[in-house]
Amino acid sequence: MSAKRSRIDLEVHNEDLRLKSPFRISGYTFHHSPVTLVTLRDGELAGRGEAAGVYYLNDTPEQMLATIESHRDAIESGLTRVELRSMLPPGGARNALDCALWELESRRARKPVWQLAGVETPRLLLTTFTVSADDPETMAQRAISYTQARAIKVKLTGEADVDVARVRAVRGARRDVWLGVDANQGYTASTLPTLLPALTENAVSLLEQPCARGREAELDGIDHTIPIAADESVQGLDEVDALVNRFDVVNIKLDKCGGLTEGLLIAKRARELGLEVMVGNMIGTSLAMAPAFVLGQYCDVVDLDGPIFIERDRSPSVAYEDGLLRCDEGVWGFAAVTEA
Repeated sequence: MSAKRSRIDLEVHNEDLRLKSPFRISGYTFHHSPVTLVTLRDGELAGRGEAAGVYYLNDTPEQMLATIESHRDAIESGLTRVELRSMLPPGGARNALDCALWELESRRARKPVWQLAGVETPRLLLTTFTVSADDPETMAQRAISYTQARAIKVKLTGEADVDVARVRAVRGARRDVWLGVDANQGYTASTLPTLLPALTENAVSLLEQPCARGREAELDGIDHTIPIAADESVQGLDEVDALVNRFDVVNIKLDKCGGLTEGLLIAKRARELGLEVMVGNMIGTSLAMAPAFVLGQYCDVVDLDGPIFIERDRSPSVAYEDGLLRCDEGVWGFAAVTEA
């Protein structure tokens, strides 16, 4: 006889996070960051999850909220994380629900989420601080303003000559940091060769998603002196194997893959294939960073700076100290508050 499921109560709503200033990447400028917030309650226990969705796939908070509401009966009947992976595709709706289920499970077990995920004691994570695309001098000044940063990621736009100037300006301003660049699909086989020498000259350690999703063949024959990371080119576990020989690093974002459960599976598979693993984020609060912090325990590169771009974070919040990210269990886990 199967065990009786605990019925849970679903609360879901959308919030609009105000940014301190516009955030520009290749092909898109963010002025605010709408998110979907899920709370699952089992009596006095609660689990929470926050998702921003995947803007370039039109995975909006409005659609996420509608998707979640359409599955309310299944969710409130005591849906498990395994069942959730079968019920919903990768994306923001599944991410919010999956993370809420993880926290609820941790509160029921009275164990931090990281222990449930196989990490006995989490380490502080060296995280990148992102410089959004702007004129080179402004970007250099932004890099200087990140006084605690040990690692910086520079957003590019696909304008090769301007991007080269941006990289040189930031590197000139911060010769002390690990430096990566994110092209956000802005390059092609004909324009990428203009950028690559400048990356080498300026000691750039990672090139993220140079070419568009669906056009990965443009990377065939490209020199991998600088490791290349897949971001938009990998949404879920089923796309990881295809990255071999074209990418060196897999950038896992919980909004893309649908939560911590899938993220851990992707990290494991990437390691099996000889790929390095990175954890990234859409802009969000500490509630979105906390599950990614757990995944980050298994990663080589960490990019979890979302809260620094919003006007008001949640409390308690993650902490950034000396370029490192710390996430105490009170942020998200069995000791977390029950109110969202």
